[in-house]
Amino acid sequence: MVLDGYTLNPGDNSWEPLRPFGCLTVYDRTPPQLVVERARDAEIVLTNKTVLDAETIAQLPRLQLICVLATGYNIVDIAAARRRGVPVVNVPEYGTDSVAQHTFALLLELCHRVGVHDRLVHESAWARAPDFCFWHMPPVELRGLAMGIVGFGRIGQRVGEIAHAFGMRVFAAGGRRRPTPPYGNFHWLDIPELFALADVVSLHCPLTAENAGFVNRELLARMKPSAFLLNTARGGLVDEQALADALAAGRLAGAALDVVSAEPIRPDNPLLRVPNCILTPHMAWGSLAARRRLVEATAKNVAAFLEGRPVNVVN
Repeated sequence: MVLDGYTLNPGDNSWEPLRPFGCLTVYDRTPPQLVVERARDAEIVLTNKTVLDAETIAQLPRLQLICVLATGYNIVDIAAARRRGVPVVNVPEYGTDSVAQHTFALLLELCHRVGVHDRLVHESAWARAPDFCFWHMPPVELRGLAMGIVGFGRIGQRVGEIAHAFGMRVFAAGGRRRPTPPYGNFHWLDIPELFALADVVSLHCPLTAENAGFVNRELLARMKPSAFLLNTARGGLVDEQALADALAAGRLAGAALDVVSAEPIRPDNPLLRVPNCILTPHMAWGSLAARRRLVEATAKNVAAFLEGRPVNVVN
């Protein structure tokens, strides 16, 4: 059964790849107080963002498998599931291209402010201008700038490839050092050095207890005043008040985030009230192509489990 299927399939996707494995029940959304009631008799539970904590898992006697409809699995208490002998599986690769593409949509918006200039044109600012061209702020050219990538997994590597195609130098940090990519102008750095040297810092690492809020005042203070910060990973990686303060004080040229610490975003989030901060609603992963891959990969996860050879197990 699926606890929260609407985001994955608001009507344009299909659950058909999962139907051969048994009786499939799909709920668009499940509030916390209804999780146990709805999942009590389920043997396989699929969740995207609905939390399955230790207390909840303990109340699901028939549970045999938890499928996370995403790559990040911090919404499941994997240790509690392991103690119960319940595998937790995720989908490690489905949104690589979509998230990397959205990362550059955010970056290019910071560089060109297309939305701002479109609005100004429609408000007749260009028509009133004395010259043939008009801009509210000059565009930023990426060639020759340095892209710093924290988390050089599948998505981080794809972002690096695109950055290289734009003529950027690429720095990477975080996690194990993978083989150096084939393109030139690439360097491994530690995180403080990366933040100090990069013109753009893009976060692509998972959220863990160890790195929560690691983008703090001290690290932000190392960044160039002309630099941009991008986050399409997890909101909890960033100290949002520290980022808001840096933007408000002009110590950072801009930030663009697809994720925040509490989602949906709360009205009191400090990033809503500062300049040069672009926010999108956790949508980077959500192309139809990526969501179709996600359903198909989840079906393969279920099939592998039923055949006695579970794959993509995270606990």
